[in-house]
Amino acid sequence: MTTPIKATQHWLQAAVIGLNLCPFAKAVHTKGQIRWVQSDARDTAALREDLRCELLALAAADPQVTDTTVLVHPLVLTDFLDFNDFLAEADELLAELALGGVLQVASFHPEYRFAGVKAKDISHFSNRSPHPTLHLLREDSIERAVATTPDAAEIYERNIDTLRALGHVGWSALGITPGESLLDAPQPEVTKPAGITGTGQA
Repeated sequence: MTTPIKATQHWLQAAVIGLNLCPFAKAVHTKGQIRWVQSDARDTAALREDLRCELLALAAADPQVTDTTVLVHPLVLTDFLDFNDFLAEADELLAELALGGVLQVASFHPEYRFAGVKAKDISHFSNRSPHPTLHLLREDSIERAVATTPDAAEIYERNIDTLRALGHVGWSALGITPGESLLDAPQPEVTKPAGITGTGQA
């Protein structure tokens, strides 16, 4: 059985890097600078504590060793609206730890929905991961990557074009499916604009 981290690593390689949805991802993956963490949290309080620990760990780490952290939490916030609400807590935690402007938290979810976009539009898949996932990033790394990418402002539009050309059939061929806990979950119609069991570099 594929673990949540293995499923998320496959998504990274097949979609994020394979479709060039994020031109900055390949370098840190190739260099082994991604820390992969699975949280076994079953409630938001436990997830918040895991996130706090990982934010502090990333801030203290040598960026040449760990540039970014992917925190996969398959057992909590499987509903996208609840997940979306939790992002405000993530921002509050950054401020509480005095890490605003140093780190940021990006979000990916199997039911990710952009506000104002039709439910079945393929564009949602640019942010759809196999499991609910928080991506911890260094602000200075983002700034350096953007500075070396002349068309960085066009990434979103290019991703939409890529996904629409690929289509739902093409996406299915990538072998990326939601985690088992989400397969029978109802899709939301409207969106708003524990411990750690596995860690490692990949």
